[in-house]
Amino acid sequence: MSLSDTQSSAFLAGQPHAYRKQKAAAIAIALSTLSQIAYAPSTFAQDGSSDSTRRGGIIRYGHFQEPPCLFGGWVQQWYLQRQYSDNLVARTKDGEIVPWLATSWTISDDKKVYTFEIKPNVKFTDGTPLDAQAVADNINGWLSTNPDLRNPTAAPYLSDNFESAAAIAPATLRLTLKAPFQPLLNVLAQSSQGILSPTALKRGLAVNCENPVGSGPFIVQKWNRGKEVIFRRNPDYNSAPATAKHQGPAYVDVIQWKFFPDQTVRYGSLLTGESDAAYDVPAVAWKDANSRFTVLRHITGGTPLRLALYTARSPFDDLLVRQAFAYAADRKAAVESSFLGSLPFEGNGALSQSSPEYISELAPSYRYDVGKANQLLDQAGWAERDSRGVRLKHGKPLVVRISYSSSFLKPDGEQAVQVIQQQAKAAGFDVRLQPTNQADFFAGKNLGPNDYEVVLLYWVAPGAEIFRISWKPDLNGELNRFNPSRYQDRALWDIIQKAEKHFDNAERTALYQEAERKIVADAPVVGFAVLDVTLAVQAHLKDIWLDRGSVGEPVFYDSYFDKKSAP
Repeated sequence: MSLSDTQSSAFLAGQPHAYRKQKAAAIAIALSTLSQIAYAPSTFAQDGSSDSTRRGGIIRYGHFQEPPCLFGGWVQQWYLQRQYSDNLVARTKDGEIVPWLATSWTISDDKKVYTFEIKPNVKFTDGTPLDAQAVADNINGWLSTNPDLRNPTAAPYLSDNFESAAAIAPATLRLTLKAPFQPLLNVLAQSSQGILSPTALKRGLAVNCENPVGSGPFIVQKWNRGKEVIFRRNPDYNSAPATAKHQGPAYVDVIQWKFFPDQTVRYGSLLTGESDAAYDVPAVAWKDANSRFTVLRHITGGTPLRLALYTARSPFDDLLVRQAFAYAADRKAAVESSFLGSLPFEGNGALSQSSPEYISELAPSYRYDVGKANQLLDQAGWAERDSRGVRLKHGKPLVVRISYSSSFLKPDGEQAVQVIQQQAKAAGFDVRLQPTNQADFFAGKNLGPNDYEVVLLYWVAPGAEIFRISWKPDLNGELNRFNPSRYQDRALWDIIQKAEKHFDNAERTALYQEAERKIVADAPVVGFAVLDVTLAVQAHLKDIWLDRGSVGEPVFYDSYFDKKSAP
């Protein structure tokens, strides 16, 4: 065992680990008690349809975070939008783009014009026809300057290359680009690009946040803020994607989408029978859940959950200091200990392991080596230390403030951040943690240009097309607010743009991987953990699946209750 390994093991065996064991034991006792409580099953309705054996019932689903609006750019909003809206296209688990609202499409030889044929006889749930004009109105709104219509996910992907969207016939949509952009169909498959009623959108953002209108299998009936969203079945639904297991309306009558911020309460609602399915299985219950329930898991593409280092000023404007910080803590052991082995560590901070372009050999990058960290910091001129062991340069201490929020970091993850804080002391870093609640985080607290040195974030996508979001430099006076590292590398941006124009898979992948290697080498981000979506499901609820557009949203459209399995 190396000196680094010994130091890591000694720390993890100390008080923070003991505290985690005590906490885990307390939660385990609570869960054991809850599991002894008898519960009543969901109400099963019946009708006279030919599919009456699957029809009816109320799905009681326990979710984690409640967003400020029922659609938008945050993944928690995508989960909800997937229930009530449809997309132009869908994406399979193998990455193939298949029909949804668009039954077919063609791409011009110059790769700039996409022509989509829209499924006939589809309506939004307010009665508005879902035709080519409705889709064009949505797309043009996404890329407009109108804050009521602008799409915070589509805009950063498409704004540079988008020219127009127009209905050239009632069921034919033409989307024209200024330059080829191969990831276009992947972008259109994401739930945040669900098509909404143009009639309803005219009501304004405030009304639509509360009561959005799509064409999907469920209708937003009521949002009881702080408690739940009630979805009811759309009896006229006729536009399921090719990835669905059936066509026509959903089987169940209602989804009761409940918000349980506390992970113990949320998982406990499964044990007591108050929920039929629950999101984000807590680490302490991972083994228990796999023994009691059906557990679904999807590792999202795009970026992993990672530490973004602010490179526009000291100390992380220096590559040596960025690399030293990466070496200074055993991030792998911290993640594995905090999540009790239930969540994989991800050392490749550039790209998620489920992305097609992922380079597995980059996963071990910056393994814990406090000696290497000290050597790099000496080389960078941080050679002096104060009485606390904190390094100094020109009298200034090596302070690193880490901003994070439960909006992006699971509750168990805070313990891993605390481990990083403690271990980095040995290299002379003074790490200060800045936990921030959801409302303040989205309002920008601890996220200003002088407020942090590290922020813990992710951005989901099917694959490396996420590089456009994360690493586009500030151009023409326009700041890229999705680049929290403030890393400005024109050479990297050139590689990314070349990759986006390539429709040859091998050539595009090679370019994206060139960019990926450069990002890891320059260390504007440091790997932390995969971002996964997990669901634990009661045995009597069948055919829930996780969407593969990018986020892994739970899809309840095909779900039904097996009366024979009901308790």
